[in-house]
Amino acid sequence: MHHFQYVSKKQWSPFRNEIIELLHDVQNELRKKFTFQYQLIGSASRNMVTMDPETNNGFDFDFNIIINNPDLFPPKQFKEMLIGRINKHSSKYGYDSAEDSTRVITIKVKDRKNAKILHSVDFAIVYNYTDDKCYDCQKYIHNDKPTNRYLWEEQPSSYYELPDKIAFCKENGLWNNEVKTLYLQNKNNNKDPREKSRSIFSQTLNTVCQRNGY
Repeated sequence: MHHFQYVSKKQWSPFRNEIIELLHDVQNELRKKFTFQYQLIGSASRNMVTMDPETNNGFDFDFNIIINNPDLFPPKQFKEMLIGRINKHSSKYGYDSAEDSTRVITIKVKDRKNAKILHSVDFAIVYNYTDDKCYDCQKYIHNDKPTNRYLWEEQPSSYYELPDKIAFCKENGLWNNEVKTLYLQNKNNNKDPREKSRSIFSQTLNTVCQRNGY
């Protein structure tokens, strides 16, 4: 059982600002090769950042790194260049070396003495496009570890359903009393340390929508 609670924007915004500074460093390093934009997503974008004060399991942030021209390099090369530049600059902000996972690049600030993660950041590498039916779509770089291949992969259907579900909950007065309450409960009951906050949020949203006739 965890003891997550919501924290104010005043508490977490300085860390977000540092991450933005880091991304500016990376942009400046890479602009002669390719350019990208960035977007804060996930719990911070919804002001639903949590922290467990008893275990000091700190904030986690999610950013999209949005590639402007995905045809310039293969997916693997994009990810390797970004990891290299993130590693070059992240230590001055207190982060360890980047980890290359299936969907994201992860950096962490660790309290080694107490074996705790103070806060972490996941960077997904994406690009946006319009399909043949004029729908806005998105692909992300997927690291297929069994085959050691990096691929541009379409976001799952749940990604495209998320904005409508969020709007449904807010329009029907479900956001504060049900979504935020259940999200905290689900985080505190989660027993899988590999489970990401974004996944717990998606599960929470699905539950609330199903309960309320979405």
